[in-house]
Amino acid sequence: MQVGSRRCILNPVSGTGDHAGYVSRLVRARGFAVDRTEKAGDAVAFATEAAEAGVSELAVCGGDGTVNEVLRGLVAADGLGDVTLSVVPTGTANLLARMIGIQSIDHGVEVADTGDVRTVDVGMAGDDPFVVSCIAGFPAEASVATSSDLKERFGTLAFVLTGLREAREFDGLDIHLETGDGRTWDGEALCLLVGNARRFVEAGGQANMEDGVFDLAVVERMPAGSLVAEAISHRVLGRETDGVFHVQADSVTVTGQDGPITFSRDGEVGEYERLAVSIRPAALDLRVGSDYDPDPHPG
Repeated sequence: MQVGSRRCILNPVSGTGDHAGYVSRLVRARGFAVDRTEKAGDAVAFATEAAEAGVSELAVCGGDGTVNEVLRGLVAADGLGDVTLSVVPTGTANLLARMIGIQSIDHGVEVADTGDVRTVDVGMAGDDPFVVSCIAGFPAEASVATSSDLKERFGTLAFVLTGLREAREFDGLDIHLETGDGRTWDGEALCLLVGNARRFVEAGGQANMEDGVFDLAVVERMPAGSLVAEAISHRVLGRETDGVFHVQADSVTVTGQDGPITFSRDGEVGEYERLAVSIRPAALDLRVGSDYDPDPHPG
C-alpha cells in the first residue's frame, strides 16, 4: 500500500490487459499513488487499508468487478462515506463508468482529478455492496458461464453468445419476493432484476442513483429467446412488456422456494437461499463526467 491522500487501485489484467503502464503514468502525474492488484481480493484489501489510512480520493482502474471489490473494502472498513471514489474504465462492460458519463481511460483520469462530485445511493445484498444492479435468473447464470477466453476474444458479445445457450437451458426461478412496504410476488420467474443505476422497464437504461429506491422487476417465466440479446447487453426491458412485475422500493427480500438462487451483484456472483436487499441512500461520493444526468427519466 502506497502512502498519500490520493490513491489509485489498478487492476493490470482487466479488459485487454494492456493499460497498466499508461494509466500509472497518467494518474501519478495527477498526484495519485498506485497500488496494483495481483490476485482476486487484493482490491478489497487495498481499499480497506486506504479507508483506514484516511485517504480522501480513491480512483479505481478496472472493470465493474474491480469497482465492486473496492466497495467491499470500503464497507469492511466502515469508510464508504469518507472517500471520494472515481472510475477509470478498463474492463469489458464498464457499466458504472458509462452510466456516470466516463467515456475513456483519459477521460476517467481527468474526471478523477477534477470531476464534479455527486452523492449516490449504494445497494446492499446482505452484507455485500453494489452500485449498478443485483440480478438473478438467466442473466446471472450467463455471467457465471462466460469464460475469460470468450470475453477476451469477443468482449461484450461474449455475454450474448453465452446467453443464447444459457437461455435455452435455464429452468427458471421459483421465488417468493416481498418489498419493505409489503408488496409481494410468488411464482416462477425468468429473472429478477434489482437496479440502482440501471432501469429495466419503460424507458430502460439508466436509473436515478440518488432517489433512495431501487428499480425492481420480475420477469415471469416465458420463452426467453426474444429477451436474450437485450438482457445480456444490459437493456433487458427497454419497452413495455407483458408478464413483468415492476415496482420501486427501498428494500426487498427474496426467498428461493426450491433451493439456492445465483445472484450477480455488479458481476460478482453468490448463491443465497434467502437474500435481503436494501438501499443506503446518499452513501457514496462519486466523481462523474459532465454528461451524467442524476435523473435521466423524470416523471
